[in-house]
Amino acid sequence: MQFTPAPLTGSERTSTDSSQVIHQFENGLVAIIREDRSAPVASVQAWVNTGSIHEGKWLGAGLSHILEHMLFKGTENRDTNEIAQHIQDQGGYINAYTSFDRTVYWIDIPAEGVITAVDILSDAMMNSTLPEDEYVKEQEVIRREFAMGFDSPERTLQKLLFENAFLEHPYRYPVIGHLQVYNQLTRGDVMEYYKARYVPNNMFFVVVGDVNAQEIIAQLEKSFEGVPRGALTPVFIPSEPEQLSARTAHRSFPSELTRLYLSWPIPDHTDPDMPALDILASVLGDGRSARLNQKLREELGIVHSIAAFSYTPRDRGIFAVMAVLDPGKREEVEQAISALMDDVIANGITAEELEKARKMSLASQYSELQTMRGQASEIGSNWMLTGDPDFGDTYLASLQQVTLDDVKRVAAKYIVPQRRTTVSLNPPAVEKELAAETEAAAARETTQFTLPNGLRVLAIKDARLPLVTSGIMFRGGVLYETPEINGITSLMAGALVKGTASRTAREIADTLESVGGGISSESGNNTFNVFVNTMTEDWITGLDILADVVLNPSFPENEIERERGAALAAIRSENDQILRLASRFNRKQIFGEHPYSQPQLGTIESVSKLTRGQLVAHYEKLRRTEDAVIVVVGDIDPSAVKNEITARFSTLPTGSAREGDYPDVAPIAEAARIAENADKEQAVILVGYVGPDIYDEDRYAIELIDQASSDLGSRFFVRIRDELGLAYFVGSSYSPGLTDGAFSFYVGTDPAKVDLVEKALLEEIDKLAKEGLTEIELTRAKKKLIGQQAISNQSNSVYAQVLALDELYDLGYEASEKRAEAIEAVTLEQVRSAAKRWLQDRKRVITVVGPGVNSNAAEAAAE
Repeated sequence: MQFTPAPLTGSERTSTDSSQVIHQFENGLVAIIREDRSAPVASVQAWVNTGSIHEGKWLGAGLSHILEHMLFKGTENRDTNEIAQHIQDQGGYINAYTSFDRTVYWIDIPAEGVITAVDILSDAMMNSTLPEDEYVKEQEVIRREFAMGFDSPERTLQKLLFENAFLEHPYRYPVIGHLQVYNQLTRGDVMEYYKARYVPNNMFFVVVGDVNAQEIIAQLEKSFEGVPRGALTPVFIPSEPEQLSARTAHRSFPSELTRLYLSWPIPDHTDPDMPALDILASVLGDGRSARLNQKLREELGIVHSIAAFSYTPRDRGIFAVMAVLDPGKREEVEQAISALMDDVIANGITAEELEKARKMSLASQYSELQTMRGQASEIGSNWMLTGDPDFGDTYLASLQQVTLDDVKRVAAKYIVPQRRTTVSLNPPAVEKELAAETEAAAARETTQFTLPNGLRVLAIKDARLPLVTSGIMFRGGVLYETPEINGITSLMAGALVKGTASRTAREIADTLESVGGGISSESGNNTFNVFVNTMTEDWITGLDILADVVLNPSFPENEIERERGAALAAIRSENDQILRLASRFNRKQIFGEHPYSQPQLGTIESVSKLTRGQLVAHYEKLRRTEDAVIVVVGDIDPSAVKNEITARFSTLPTGSAREGDYPDVAPIAEAARIAENADKEQAVILVGYVGPDIYDEDRYAIELIDQASSDLGSRFFVRIRDELGLAYFVGSSYSPGLTDGAFSFYVGTDPAKVDLVEKALLEEIDKLAKEGLTEIELTRAKKKLIGQQAISNQSNSVYAQVLALDELYDLGYEASEKRAEAIEAVTLEQVRSAAKRWLQDRKRVITVVGPGVNSNAAEAAAE
């Protein structure tokens, strides 16, 4: 199906949104621009109507995907690496993705850089040169991406699902392609595809943010001047025949858990039945109170997680249920899902469930619209699939018309046994027989007050959308744990929201989700928290539940056991993630006996032995006003927040769990090299150091080194990935702590090339440690850090956590607003000094994880 834009010729019109302009140029290019001046950022996106289903004779090769990788490797006007560097010089971020039916390139950037972003994307769309030497390097990079997919149970299971749910339609081929077909591609094949599909009348631009629409149109006119329409050759896409019988595929996978998909064919996104099917998916699998979660996880305890969704692309889609469970329970889980489906078909859903699903859809839509990128992505998807940028509003309206009978009817029509596809990945031992906008300071008003009991409260008014995030942050986490109780904060946080003296876990979830809200709890190295999200009209309901959970948790024994099972499953699941394995080994060596050496989730041994009494005692110890901050962000009245918080939290126990200073992190005594064998297709090398704490004068200098070492124009990326073509991913990571934290460099590569990659990585690290950053690197890193703060803080939830953490750590909630100024003030000499202090003058630990890795310690530290 070819893209057919609105019938415009060199014309302009506005959509139903008066701030939105749709302009079509003479050559067929379309621009959709929404002016939104609520934040000084913008998202610029180029959408090309081509994806893996359009690859013709190269179907299954991943042609669209490798072209996406190559497009920024140089143009007739810009050299290799120049594109990424120019965007980062502006403080922006550039990326892209490929799907079945589209390839999308996007840049999030401060508003002053938007014309540069438009110019660069236009240049890449039309003038990329796809250099031969870069193509050879990128081939190897993508082979590493294939290896990551082979190691990922989630990707492997999804691939298994689609190749069984679709027998004729090209959705059955993975977007990345099949490795054997991919290996046959040449640079000439990619260039031919590029010239055929990347033509103005097969693409459109979406720009949302603090921009001037006419300036964007003028820049696009200039950028595409002299570029004619292209003659698009029709691509034959076979229709998927009706599925007449059940299909099953079970495979073994080196994992400790079973992963299961059940799916049924459904129509495309334009079918009148789709709103009812989406309601059905929400009722069954969206949230803690969803039927599948309540029945199979909470009541029967036979899954660790379960969800349902409807996938509705341009052509026929699927309705699916996905579950993670212990080995040996697959048949029981399949039967339980079938029984639940039968009940819906026979008895339908309740009016309360229908209303909850509608609310959740509305809340989800509002959440997406918080960021400029979210708005641009919705506009782009709507335009590509329907030719109407406002289709999302139309679809939400259609959801409001769905009746109980509609949901019951579509369940009976589509969820039928003979049209079901069942696929699973199982441990080898089991599978013997048979996968908006940013938070600009002017847009948010912060009020801080302290209750008589010492509890600090932050109220931030943000009237952009009718959403409210309310939460409480406590000091806690791994820093307060011993090896015997490692993982207790994580387990405690999970159980905290599973019942109170007056509400069951089901009632908590039902109450919130019936108004489109939700509750979450989590822990980290230094804290744990509980957050509630609602729409403005229901924020008091959310606050009531937050207070009830914090003040009156019941920690039911059965819920603790359920959370323990999920925690143990998550710990086992980490064995499937090679970078996490390497990080875990590295932190243990770096931190020694310090609490930071412990994994946040705990160990199998420690979590298995934790008791309810220990959880209750641990919570009572940490639940203190001097170690807590409450934050409310959204469309609220700060004075009302003060009254409501005072009425609910004045009885929170006073005092602090801290007993003097936190333990110091001992310096690494001896450099070391650790090699751990893992049954994977790839290897990871990680070089770790002790890093500064959040109060250290070198914190921002190290953050800048981290940013400069992680972006697409970094010296590590250019040397190891681009020049040598030896890695799929390469970067760095800095996690500051309340005591000394950790800083590391990492790279993923072919196991056969570990020695070569390790040598190159250490050479670059040592050069950085000795010389620091260049002026260009420092300037780019500053722009990126500051720009990313503006971009990431668009979300209420993110902003709430940032301010709560700063206040909790005694930095002051204003620290976030002062951060940009502090970053700008960092000098080259300060960076050099920090690099010498933390990277050159300190010992390091090298960790290598992969199949058959070299276990000798030769050149351990490359001192």
